[in-house]
Amino acid sequence: MALPQTVIDTTEARIAGLDLPQGGWSAAARADALARLRAMGLPQRRDEYWKFTRPDTLTQPDVPQAALFDPQESPVFDGFDRLKIVFVDGVFDPAQSDDLTLEGVSIDRLADVAEADIHWARDLYGVLEARGQDPVERPLAALNTAFASDGVLIHVTGKPSRPINLIYQHGDTQSDAILHHVLRVDSGAEATILENGPAAARFNKTMEIDIADTGILHHIRKQGRDHERRAVTHMFARLGRESVLKSFTVTVNGVLTRNEVVVELTGDDAVAHVAGASLGDGDFHHDDTVFITHDAVNCESRQVFKKVLRNGAVGVFQGKILVKPDAQKTDGYQISQSLLLDDDSQFLAKPELEIYADDVACSHGSTSGAIDEEALFYLRARGVPERKATDLLTLAFLAEAVEEIEDEAIAEDIVTRLEGWLSRHS
Repeated sequence: MALPQTVIDTTEARIAGLDLPQGGWSAAARADALARLRAMGLPQRRDEYWKFTRPDTLTQPDVPQAALFDPQESPVFDGFDRLKIVFVDGVFDPAQSDDLTLEGVSIDRLADVAEADIHWARDLYGVLEARGQDPVERPLAALNTAFASDGVLIHVTGKPSRPINLIYQHGDTQSDAILHHVLRVDSGAEATILENGPAAARFNKTMEIDIADTGILHHIRKQGRDHERRAVTHMFARLGRESVLKSFTVTVNGVLTRNEVVVELTGDDAVAHVAGASLGDGDFHHDDTVFITHDAVNCESRQVFKKVLRNGAVGVFQGKILVKPDAQKTDGYQISQSLLLDDDSQFLAKPELEIYADDVACSHGSTSGAIDEEALFYLRARGVPERKATDLLTLAFLAEAVEEIEDEAIAEDIVTRLEGWLSRHS
C-alpha cells in the first residue's frame, strides 16, 4: 500500500539533512536499510506502536534545542574500574577515552573500519535490526543503520577483567547524534557493558547484540542529567543455546525518551531479563517498548519495569511476549507498574501475550497506584518525616527492578543516586 504523501514528505525531509556513508563492508546493509526506511516511512502519531508517544521531535529535520545541565554530582560508574569509551555529541573522543585494548575482547571504532572491504561485523551490521522489523516496523532503527557514521564494534572472545563503559557527553545545545554499536559474544565468553550520559540534544542509538551458545552479557545503562534532551534507542539481541542477556536501565530526567528492546531466544535454555526503573518530574515522557520472541525450548524471559511519576510526568510501557509453536516449556514473566505521586501524572500500558505452544508458564500484569497510605502511616507513627517516608516507600517500589542488576556494588550505587534524585526533587 502506498504511503500517504505527508509520511513521504516527512521521511524525505529528514533524510535530506543526513549524509549517507559510502563504500566498505557496510554499504549493502546501509542501502538496504535506506530502502526499508523509505518503504516504511518515519513513524506518525497514528501508528499503533506510537499512539502513546509523539514522534514529531524525533523525526523533524530541525533539532529541538536542549540546554546543558549540571546535576551537581559525579557521573555514574566513576567509582568503578572500567574501560572508558567516550563520545561527545555522537563523535568518538580519543583524548577522554582509554586505549581500546582489553584482554578477552577486541574493539574497533565504526568510523575507522567502515571503509574496509571486510570486517567480522559485516555479518551482523543491520542484520538483527532488519530481523526486528517483523512483525512491528521500527523505522527510526532503519534510519540509524543507514546513516550512523560512528559507534563501536565489540567482539568478546573471553572474560575481560573490567566492564566496558560507553560514555555519552553532551556539549552542543543543538547536536543531533546517531550511533550504532555491534556486539558479538562468543561461546563461553562473558562481558559487562555500561552506558551513561545525556549524549546529545537529540540522540538516536542502535545496538545489535549476538550472543553465541553459553555466552553471557550484562548491560547496565543510566540515562539522565540534561533534562531537555530527546532520545530514541533500540537494542536488538539474538540469543543462542544456554546464553544469557541481562539488561537494566535507569532513567531520570529527559523531556522525551523511548527505549525499544527486541530479543529473540533462538537456542534452547536461553535466558533474557530486561528491566527498567524511571523517575519523572514535570515535563517528562518515558516510553519502554519491549518485544521478546521465544523460538526455542525451555527458555526464560523476564520484563520488569517500574515508573515513579509526578507533576504531570507520563510513563509508557508496551511489552509483548511471543511464544512460537515449538517453544515448549517457555517461562515468560512480565510486570509493569507505576507509582503516581499526584493526580496529574499518567501511566499508559499495553501488555501483550501471544502464545502458540501449549506447555508454557507465562504471565503479565500491569498496575498503577499511589503511595500506600497504611505503610506511610506506619512509618510516620514511628517518627519518620513524611517526605523521608515517601522516599523510602518509593525506593521499595523500585527495588524489584533494581534487583535485576547482578553486580551488588553497581546496584548499591544506583540506589544511592536514586536517593539523591528524590532528595533534590522533594
